[in-house]
Amino acid sequence: MKKLLIGIMIVLTLTGLLLTTVLAAEQPEAVPSAFAEGVAALNQGNPAAAIDKFTEALKLDPDLVEAYLNRGVARLRLDQPVEAVADFDKVLELAPTSSEALYNRALAYSRNGVYDKALADYTQALKYAPRDWQILYNRGNTYLDLRKGKEALADYDRALQLHPKTPEILYNRGLAHLQLGQAEKALKDADASLEIDAGFARALFLRAQALEKLDHKYEAMAAYRQFLKSGNPAKDQTLMQQALERLKHLEGK
Repeated sequence: MKKLLIGIMIVLTLTGLLLTTVLAAEQPEAVPSAFAEGVAALNQGNPAAAIDKFTEALKLDPDLVEAYLNRGVARLRLDQPVEAVADFDKVLELAPTSSEALYNRALAYSRNGVYDKALADYTQALKYAPRDWQILYNRGNTYLDLRKGKEALADYDRALQLHPKTPEILYNRGLAHLQLGQAEKALKDADASLEIDAGFARALFLRAQALEKLDHKYEAMAAYRQFLKSGNPAKDQTLMQQALERLKHLEGK
């Protein structure tokens, strides 16, 4: 999941929601074959090939809901949110209560910064899948982007009830606490996240931020340094740069 909000990384979880629904017997044999090959390509990390196969299946059956849905997911993985939205729109024309289409369309809207439509889709999706923690989690992320920390907290709390001990949810809830000026609670969430997954480097950055807010200068510096040692330069480059800047600031005090 990746957005920046006031120097804080928000983790977005994008799940493929691959559908392997058995097709009706009257469908031509080529349709399930092309569709199955598309699902296989998506599972193997080849979204471009998956798009070709789903498109092939749709030429044979223009109303194949699963092909539109999975083609949209493939397009999201290729960072094509506009094209993905078009596929999810088609799914919702054919299956208006598809929580998967609403959820993934919300992710696409969120990637484009269209947060009002993302929130509307997440909320609608929850009507059809009220116990789906991923919908709650990602709606919380959207609220966080909009600096609505209170609403984000409510969604993260519900997501944790449904899917306890998930470090990413704890981490983002910690970001919400920081946004609301609740540094002690942010620190607790960072520590809880690290207890579950000691290798979750971003939780170290959150921990450092919380400690700095609490005026624990030397502990914060140690946490920033630990994050710089364990962070992934490819994924955490922006946060690592921020950690370096905070260390220089604290060392200059």
